[in-house]
Amino acid sequence: MKQFKNVLGTLLAATLLFSSCTKNDDSDMVTRATAEDFNNLREVALENLTQNFQFNANDGSITLTSQKGVEIIINGACLTLNGNAVTGEVDLEFVEIFERGQMITTNKPTMGIKPNGDKALLLTGGAFFVETTQKGMALESNCGFQMRIPADLTGGVDNEMILWNGIIDEDGNLAWEEMEDAAGRGGVFGEGNTYFGFFQSFGWSNVDRFYNDPRPKTTILVAVPEGYNNTNSSVYLSYDGEETGLAQLDTFDAGTGLFSEHYGQIPIGLECHIIFATEEGNNWKYAIKSVTIAENDIFTFTDSETQIATEAQLTALINGLP
Repeated sequence: MKQFKNVLGTLLAATLLFSSCTKNDDSDMVTRATAEDFNNLREVALENLTQNFQFNANDGSITLTSQKGVEIIINGACLTLNGNAVTGEVDLEFVEIFERGQMITTNKPTMGIKPNGDKALLLTGGAFFVETTQKGMALESNCGFQMRIPADLTGGVDNEMILWNGIIDEDGNLAWEEMEDAAGRGGVFGEGNTYFGFFQSFGWSNVDRFYNDPRPKTTILVAVPEGYNNTNSSVYLSYDGEETGLAQLDTFDAGTGLFSEHYGQIPIGLECHIIFATEEGNNWKYAIKSVTIAENDIFTFTDSETQIATEAQLTALINGLP
């Protein structure tokens, strides 16, 4: 009997131990977005902004007008496929981005590459994607194309604007490189309330200039909830009072778990909003902090600060920031 009680006690203790471990394991299990989940969410946002046109290359020069009033002037006689002139129906995809909310959901911030390779905030007169295809095959143009862009979409004409090419790195992040312009005009000029842009090739392009602030600059670090990194989340900076630009912390240290603005381009004393964004359940999971930058600041996001929003809700929220 004594032996039976000892066996029973051992079984009971083992059962309690197993139950306790199972409960703790369940409570500690937190589902994080995968890189694929996060990228898919961004791709959906980009698809939602994509406008599709069709025209006949035989018609010569034609003008297409976007939903926001951008005019795309393209000469079908200049289109080629593998060096050969194109005839017949052509498909054109077009994306236009003017607002911070859409910059976040599509991961198209306005980070310009400086001559030394550092990146700094650009203010935009519009970011655009243009691609022409025929039967799914990408075309080229031997005479470029033009766009007329309403400047009232971004606060009026700014004659410091120039053209930039979009470069997407192996991690899927976009940065902007100054477009070469033999005419020396930056490829764009403002007249009345319109930008006139002259583009040499298809792909991503931008009408931008660098943000200027005379204050001393610093770097900052941002900690995000455990389980997130630069493959399944992003951190952005929205400068208060600058509605046409969005900065991104584009480096992540796996050892420290910190996102970094390591270029030292953030003005000390800047009032801004730091935005953490990821995916959860096919929606956006996000958190926003209103901060004033001090030298070598470190900011931390926790799970308890995050909320869930649809694409439309997050876009409206970001666009509504000061």
